[in-house]
Amino acid sequence: TCNPEPVADFFDAMVIGDGESVMPALAEMWMAWRKGGERKKEALLSEWSRIEGVYIPKGFTPAYDAYGFQSLTPMTPFPAAVRRALTADLDAAPFPEAPIVPFGRPIHDRLRLEVARGCTRGCRFCQAGMIYRPVRERSLENLFQLSERSLSATGYEDVSLLSLSTGDHSVIEPLLTQLMERYEKRHCAVSFPSLRVGTLTPELMALVKRVRKPGFTIAIEAGSQRLRNVINKTISEEEIRQTVEAVFAQGWNLVKLYFMVGLPTETEADLSAIVELVKTLREEIKKKGKAKPQLNVSVATFIPKPHTPFQWCGQETLAGSRQKIEWLKSALRFPGIQFKWQDPKVSRLEGLLSRGDRRLAAAIETAYRKGCRFDGWSDRFQPELWEEALLETGIHADFFTTRQRDVNEPLPWDHIDIRVGKEFFIEQYRLALEEKTTGECRDGHCHQCGVCDFKQIKPRLAALPVMETADQSPESADESKETVHYEFIFQKMDAARFFGHLEMAGIISRAVARANIAVQYSAGFHPMPKIGFEDPLPVGMESRAERFRMTVTRDLDTAKVVSDLNRQLPDGLKILSCQKRPQGKFSRAPATALYEVSHPDSSIFPREKLAGFLDSPNVWIQKIQKNGNQRQMDIKPMVKEMVLSGEKQLHLTIATDGSVTLRPGDVLAAVFGLTRQQIRRIRIIKTKLII
Repeated sequence: TCNPEPVADFFDAMVIGDGESVMPALAEMWMAWRKGGERKKEALLSEWSRIEGVYIPKGFTPAYDAYGFQSLTPMTPFPAAVRRALTADLDAAPFPEAPIVPFGRPIHDRLRLEVARGCTRGCRFCQAGMIYRPVRERSLENLFQLSERSLSATGYEDVSLLSLSTGDHSVIEPLLTQLMERYEKRHCAVSFPSLRVGTLTPELMALVKRVRKPGFTIAIEAGSQRLRNVINKTISEEEIRQTVEAVFAQGWNLVKLYFMVGLPTETEADLSAIVELVKTLREEIKKKGKAKPQLNVSVATFIPKPHTPFQWCGQETLAGSRQKIEWLKSALRFPGIQFKWQDPKVSRLEGLLSRGDRRLAAAIETAYRKGCRFDGWSDRFQPELWEEALLETGIHADFFTTRQRDVNEPLPWDHIDIRVGKEFFIEQYRLALEEKTTGECRDGHCHQCGVCDFKQIKPRLAALPVMETADQSPESADESKETVHYEFIFQKMDAARFFGHLEMAGIISRAVARANIAVQYSAGFHPMPKIGFEDPLPVGMESRAERFRMTVTRDLDTAKVVSDLNRQLPDGLKILSCQKRPQGKFSRAPATALYEVSHPDSSIFPREKLAGFLDSPNVWIQKIQKNGNQRQMDIKPMVKEMVLSGEKQLHLTIATDGSVTLRPGDVLAAVFGLTRQQIRRIRIIKTKLII
């Protein structure tokens, strides 16, 4: 956090800056405090405050003057300012090589490999570019070691190379080349979150698309060169055009362009320049032979952030943002252009929380109690409740958002020292108003921002080492080898019964990757491991007789494979056997399944209803098919056996001809008149499958 004040009342301690060294120190002090005698919280907070980068909100008393400006007075023994913690060398820093891999699919379901921290571009609107200085790149050797260990530990199929500007990494092309050589045969894709204009070379794109084509997002920010000079976005229209053309020339059909409205000194001409630039790009791409180029244009309202040269600027008003976005939306209504925008009300709230002071805590709590939850989801955002909360707590949003601030007035985050001096921000603000740009410090030209001591803290750029790249790929990669087919029997019991089929398939697929089994992949745009499952179980049903088949590129030691896979699977999923089989997928052949059905309530399986079913020549049910149509089904010929064992357990045998599927739940509902809710509480275990 870099302006902790709006949420300061909710936390005992907050970390400012890099956490690699701070978090272990916090934990060690906490453990020592837990072992101590009196264990007063104040003593722990006092100890924590001595760690560089730790902010203790309780150690500061807020006061407000007649103008509404907040000042903070530190109490003894707390420091007057909190200096950002900084990890000087990423190669020496710990990295989470074996992160927890969720069973479900989170949004970022991939290995996230931080290749660098910090940025040398110096964009004046960019808070991250200021607060993560100086640039620190990981070396190639370190990145290869981390990627190998992490992929082996997780089984991920994607690697995302993360940093503020991944394409700026000093040896990005050798890094990508060697990552591809290592992992292309694993069909492991390498992607970037976004790339900057000027760093996206045809060579770079050709490397990325060797495995899979991710989407490309190009952050242009402003339409005119004048406004790009103001914000220090040092790219020209020619560079933008060449980059977009190169992306489409390499085979991509979609490019996302990102712009902001409400930037400092913006005029109507700057807005018109966005439209003209997009139209020019569209026409140039069509001239190059792309009949249907797709450009996604995303627009958001600029939010002046703390610790940037624009921290004193006023944010565009709600009405002004709406007007500009609506005008752009109308002006960019062309085939092949999709226009997206962020709700200005969301931007207004973000601006308020970004630059507010400690008084906002009351408004946040009030909004929470009114029902504001998950406000980042558009369908859950309730701006009217936030307005009520601001009104009830006496917060005037414009005081923190649209008001132009004086460079001499106190700021709510003045006690947070991010190591960049305020004088540097003032100088950059002056240059912005003069439409003058500032070069990068990557080439050794220092702009005196104040971060580096040039001993421990300095820009660290990766060098190109002389090294041999060993192919670390498993043998699954070699598609030319003769293929062998195996069938696995596994059980899905206890808590594992709640895995959906797709979740379970993903768990097993990643277990195969972690066990380094030589699985074969399909051909095509998105190769997938050749692992096929039988008809999936309904969620909640258990089984000791599930099957999947896998195609591999060499003979397997079946006992070892079973052992290796079971070490990688969660509780409840267990491989029972593995046998070589002839080639072929599972077919819908006639089969008989045996089930054990039990329930703690002895009255749920009345004997008279079972007798009625057994005596009936036909029992018809309605089945809803995948296409939504209903069909009549006589289940009596399919239920081969249904026997009560005691009062609480049934033995059920169902035979199918391969053309239809009959679930035990369907039978229980038809025979005993049970509701869906009652069936969910019944334990159903498939014990055997006879083909």
